[in-house]
Order: sequence, then C-alpha cells, then structure tokens
Amino acid sequence: MIKTIFWDFDGVILNSLPIRDYGFKKIFQDFDKELVDKLLEYHTLNGGLSRYVKIRYFYNTLLEQDVSDEKVQELADKFSTIMKKELTNKKYLITETVKFIEENYKNYNFHIVSGSDEKELNYLCKELGLTKYFKTIEGSPTPKNDLVKNILEDYSYNPKESVLIGDSINDYEAANINGMTFYGYNNKDLKEFDRYIEDFNSLLLQ
Repeated sequence: MIKTIFWDFDGVILNSLPIRDYGFKKIFQDFDKELVDKLLEYHTLNGGLSRYVKIRYFYNTLLEQDVSDEKVQELADKFSTIMKKELTNKKYLITETVKFIEENYKNYNFHIVSGSDEKELNYLCKELGLTKYFKTIEGSPTPKNDLVKNILEDYSYNPKESVLIGDSINDYEAANINGMTFYGYNNKDLKEFDRYIEDFNSLLLQ
C-alpha cells in the first residue's frame, strides 16, 4: 500500500531541462564551447545533482582549477536569476503529471525532493500554483539522498510504503539507498530499474 510519493521536479513536473541547459551556457558563455558541451553532457546524465556540484565539476574536473565557495555561489545566483525569469511560464508544466498531482494529492503524502536550489524551487512552485499540493518542497544544496532520509525520519514514514518518481540515475540512487521503490519517468534509459511510468493517466501504484 503506497502512502507517500517523493517527486523529482525537473523533467517530471516541469519540462525545464532545455532552460537549465540554456542557463549553464549563459553563466559559462566566456569559456571554451567544447568544455561547456562536456558540462551539459554531465548535467544531462546527472539530472538529480545540484547546480553547485555541476559548477564545481566544471572548474575542478574540466578546467582542472580550484574554485572558491564565493565564486560557486555567485554563479549559482546568476543561474537562479535566469531560471526564475524563464521557468514561471506554465507552458513548461508537464500536463499529465500535474493532472495526476491535482487529482491525487489528498490520497497520498506528496513531497518534492529536487536537485534544484531550494529557494528557487519554492518560488517557482508558488508562481506556478503548485505549492498547495505538497507537504514539503525541498532542494539543494542538501543532497537528494539526505532530503529523502530526513523526510522519512521527520514524518515517520515507512520506506516500504513510499516511492520516488524521477527521471535520472541520481533519483534511482536516492530511492535505493533509502529502501524505497523507484518509478522512472521521461527517460527511457531508466526502464531497467524497478518500475517505469509510460503514462500517468493509467498509473497504478503498487
């Protein structure tokens, strides 16, 4: 019996991934395009990781340079400004997901756990009219594994009665490490893990 659903945000509730790509291109526009493309590859493969991790990856791994916490925060803030401007447009909402949420939020405990910045995430959910459907809306810089763990503990949820719906390998790992079932969505590469949602309109959680 499923009682609690943990939701990823980007690519599951909001089709924000092309805008996220644009944001990274913009904040690193003065750098070599080839390196920025490698960052976008890493970003796509690791959708559940925070922008802080990705910015550090760009400097530490791709540029092979150290980067200060202040510089990471400065770039993360620039990224957030772009996101807040672009992503409040309701055209980016994934219709079938939002319909399921609207119709079922009283039947389950809904929580958002995202790699996106927590303040930005709450701002977007408020602007998009989503806040009322979720008990909590949480994001980075806290890693997703810990977000899930903390909510399970704070609300005394049983992991066996909880699922996580996400579109990246990081979402699968967050579910797996916390002993809950993972439902992949919007990423065919995830069909090999646990379960996969082809269509929210015919979804039966078990």
